[in-house]
Amino acid sequence: MERPAWAPDGVDMTRASPARMYDALLGGSHNFEIDRLVAEQAKKLVPDLPRLALSNRAFLRRVVRFLADAGIRQFLDVGSGIPTAGNVHEIVQSIDPGIRVLYADIDPVAVTHSRTILANVPGADAIQADLRKPDELLATAAGTGLIDVGEPIGLLLIAVLHLLQDAERPAERVAALRTALPVGSYVAISHLTSALRPDDAALLGDHSANTSHVGIRFRDRAAITAMFDGWEMIDPGVVELPQWRPESDRDLHEAPGRSLGLAGVGRKI
Repeated sequence: MERPAWAPDGVDMTRASPARMYDALLGGSHNFEIDRLVAEQAKKLVPDLPRLALSNRAFLRRVVRFLADAGIRQFLDVGSGIPTAGNVHEIVQSIDPGIRVLYADIDPVAVTHSRTILANVPGADAIQADLRKPDELLATAAGTGLIDVGEPIGLLLIAVLHLLQDAERPAERVAALRTALPVGSYVAISHLTSALRPDDAALLGDHSANTSHVGIRFRDRAAITAMFDGWEMIDPGVVELPQWRPESDRDLHEAPGRSLGLAGVGRKI
C-alpha cells in the first residue's frame, strides 16, 4: 500500500481512525483505504450516517459564529480531526481577521495536514495533544503564543468526547478544563447519543469496537448533560444537533427525533 505524500511516517495505514473515517463520511480526501472501507460498512448498518456527519459540521459552523458574535477572540478546537472545507479559522476570520484559532488532535495525520494548510495562515496553528491530559494540553496551547489563558477562550469539543471510554472519565476532563479556563469562556460539545435510536447506536458502537483501535461510546442524554455541570447553559440547552439554533432549513440534515447526536453550549461564570 503506497503511503500518500501527506501521511506522516509511522502511521499505521491498516487501522481505521475515527478522524479519518469522519473525513471520509464528509467526502474528504485525507483518509486511507481502511478508513473508507470501515466507513462504508458503517453506512450499510445505518444508511443515514452521512447526514449525522453533515449535521455535526453544520452545528460547528453555527456555534463558532455564535461565539464570535459573543465576543470570543480565541478558539481552542480539541479533537479537530482532518481539516475540511469550512474550518473554524475560515469561519471566524471572515468575521474578524484578528481571531486566533488553535487546533489540537491526538492523530498525527490530522496535525500534520493541519500544519500544512495553515503554514501561511496568520493566527492559526495546530498541535498534537491528548484530551485525557488537560493540564498538558493547555500548557502546550499556551506555549504556541496563540492562546492567552488569561482571556476568555472558546473551547470546542466537537465529536471527540465519545472517543473516551467511561474509565477515562470524560466529564472530569471537561471539568478540569473548565477550572483552568478564565471566566467568560465557553464550551461547545457535540456527542454521539443512544437516547433516540438505541438500536442503531448499539450497531455502530459494536462496529467501531470491532474495526477501530478507538471504540466509540454512545451515551444517553443524562451522561452528556452531566458534561456541562458547572457551566451556565446557553439556550436551548442540550438538544439534537439540528435543533441547536438552526439558521435555515439547510441546517436540518436529520429529521426531528432521529439525530444520533446531541449538542450544547455552556459559559463559565
